[in-house]
Amino acid sequence: MRRMPPWMESLLALLALPKFGLSTVFIVSFVSATLLPLGSEPAVIGLVKLDPGLFWPTIFVATAGNTLGGALNWWIGYGAERAYEKVSLHKPEARALQWLRRFGAKACLMSWLPIVGDPLCAVAGWMRLPFWPCVFYMAIGKFARYVVMTAALLWLFPGQFTP
Repeated sequence: MRRMPPWMESLLALLALPKFGLSTVFIVSFVSATLLPLGSEPAVIGLVKLDPGLFWPTIFVATAGNTLGGALNWWIGYGAERAYEKVSLHKPEARALQWLRRFGAKACLMSWLPIVGDPLCAVAGWMRLPFWPCVFYMAIGKFARYVVMTAALLWLFPGQFTP
């Protein structure tokens, strides 16, 4: 069996729970909100199970990381639209864009959804929806998801997530 490269072992040791619990949750939540395929739920549940007293700090840190990742997606979409505009003379129109235009920044409440939530933030930037209202609605949606998901998993499966 092949060993992991030393740099990867060091990175995993650095991010290991609980030694760097909240920072790990922040990083994982941030990266999971970008277009990279990663879920933050295991890190959130893991830390809360290791230290139930960290329930609210973990929720707030995960929300902050996930919201900042969504804000990064907004800026990526904004930059992509500006680049597209420079090389193209026509703007793309699709049903999803019309839906997003209709709801505006409030559509970012849905940024917590799997698969479509992360691209939604990028499309909001592409469409130049107002940044701060988008971030505000992203934060509300992501906060609600973390509270409901973490509380439900801990309540429904109390013995499943033991360290």
